[in-house]
Amino acid sequence: MDPQTLIAKRIAQELKPGMLVNLGVGIPTLVANYVPAGMRIYFQSENGLIGTGPLPEEGMTEAFLTDAAGQPVSALPGACTFDSAVSFGLIRGGHLDVTVLGGLQVDEHGRLANWTIPGKMVPGMGGAMDLVTGAKRVIVAMQHSAKGAPKIVRECTLPRTSSRPVDLVVTELAVIAFEDGVATLRETAPGVSVQQVLDATGALLAVPGEVPQMPVVSNP
Repeated sequence: MDPQTLIAKRIAQELKPGMLVNLGVGIPTLVANYVPAGMRIYFQSENGLIGTGPLPEEGMTEAFLTDAAGQPVSALPGACTFDSAVSFGLIRGGHLDVTVLGGLQVDEHGRLANWTIPGKMVPGMGGAMDLVTGAKRVIVAMQHSAKGAPKIVRECTLPRTSSRPVDLVVTELAVIAFEDGVATLRETAPGVSVQQVLDATGALLAVPGEVPQMPVVSNP
């Protein structure tokens, strides 16, 4: 199983029926593909859509139906659209149950950096700051390292998105929670040892006496 699929499948297990969930750009968009059949999750796109479904099949895209990054999405029966003012009212008003975002770095206290790299051209911060601040639960989907450097670090060297800590980070190696500001190893990926996770992490991790492996589920 490729790393992105593993991460998306594991995060899909965190969702419960009836939740209002925002999916960010990149790996987070894959989460909708792995929601169990028959479970109704209301996926929200910050550009003004509730009711997004799995990524559309080739040839089935609509130019006017996109996510906040301009990528094609599908719309489930009963989906609704609205302007960005209403969309950000939902986000800032605390109505989102979960947001799933990509990450550039997460520090050992759970603070996220994901909106810019100094010196590189970016289109803007998007809704990341609002989402991290406003959602009831924040999950980060990202690979454990980039170009051999850990992405879970003692302190973020990139500009932080919010002072609020995230709740959970899921990588291709581990599931890490941030309870009371402490990075805690909750699960390891199949075939990955605790020591391998520690060696690949640039932050201090609390390790319980027993660390289970991520449950692996088949496609819905």
